[in-house]
Amino acid sequence: MKQNEILEDGHGRRFYYLRLSVTDVCNFRCDYCLPDGYQAAPNASKTPDLSVAEATTVMGAFARLGTRKVRLSGGEPSLRKDLPALIQAAKTTPGIQRVAVTSNGYKLPSVIDSWHHNGLDQLNISIDSLDNAEFARITGHDCLPRIRTGIDRALELGIQTKVNAVLLGDGAQSRLSQFLNWLKTTPVTLRFIELMQTGDNRDYFASNHLRGSDIEQQLIESGWQLLPRAIDAGPAREYVHPDYAGRIGLITPYSKDFCNSCNRLRVSAQGKLHLCLFSDAGLDLRETIRAGDANALAEKVRALIGNKEVSHYLQKGNTGGTQNLSIIGG
Repeated sequence: MKQNEILEDGHGRRFYYLRLSVTDVCNFRCDYCLPDGYQAAPNASKTPDLSVAEATTVMGAFARLGTRKVRLSGGEPSLRKDLPALIQAAKTTPGIQRVAVTSNGYKLPSVIDSWHHNGLDQLNISIDSLDNAEFARITGHDCLPRIRTGIDRALELGIQTKVNAVLLGDGAQSRLSQFLNWLKTTPVTLRFIELMQTGDNRDYFASNHLRGSDIEQQLIESGWQLLPRAIDAGPAREYVHPDYAGRIGLITPYSKDFCNSCNRLRVSAQGKLHLCLFSDAGLDLRETIRAGDANALAEKVRALIGNKEVSHYLQKGNTGGTQNLSIIGG
C-alpha cells in the first residue's frame, strides 16, 4: 500500500481526520452527558486504555491511509498523565499535519504550556455558558474563571483555540448574547453544537433540543458570512463578521445531508474502530494494534470501511450503541 493513500468509503467520502479517544473517564457531570458522573464499567476486567505505543501504531496506520489531522479526546484526556507524550507521538507521526485536543479545561492553566511544548496545534474547550453560576450548575464544577485563564494562555502561545457550546433551549438567547459580547474582542472560534440524543439522555433531549438552524439564521441576518471548509476540518460551518475578533461555527447533525461531508473516523480508548459516532458497536482492532504493525492495521481499517453507513440516522431516533458522548469523545 502506498504511503498516504487516501481512505475512501463506498459512498465516495474521503477520510482525513482521526478522533482518537484516550480515556472514557470524565470528571464533569454535564446535564446532557453524565448527569450522575462517570460510572466505572461494571466489568472489573475492562480492557485497559491504549498505551502511548499502541496509540502511536494507530496514528501511524491512519497516516498511511491519508489522515492529516488527529484529535485526542475522551472522556477527559487531561486525566491521563501521559497526555503530553501522546501529543508528541501524534506530532511526530509522518503525515500528520495537525494535532488537536478536546478538553473540559479543568486543568488547563497548569498543563497548556506542556501541551504546547509537545506540539499541540489546536485546542477545543467545552464551555456551555459564560455565566459562572450556570456553568457550575451544568457541569457540577465552579471553575469557569480558571478555564478562561487557561484559554487566555493558549491564545498567548499561539494555539488555535475553539470553544464548544452545546445548544440548550432554555436560556439560549441570553447565552448567545453573552458569547457574542465575548467574541467582540476574543479571537476564538465558538462552535454551537446541537444537542444529540443518546441512549442515556432521551428525556433530557426531548425537553432541551434546539435546532442550530434557528441560531444560524439569526447570525446570517446580522451580517455573519460563511467561510470555505478545509478538507480536514470538523463538521462545523464557520462564520466570520468584520466587527468581531472571534468566529462562530455551527454543528447541526439533524440537518439535511449532514453526513454527506463526513471526513472523520473514531477509535475508542479500548482500540475499537467506530465508523460513526452512532454506530451500533465498535469494531475491535486491539489484537492488531498490540502487534505494533501499522501497515497491517491500515489494511484492516481499509477492509472495514466498506461497512460505513451513508447516514447516522439520528433524524429517525437512532442512537446506536452510544449511551453517552464520553464513550468515544463526541
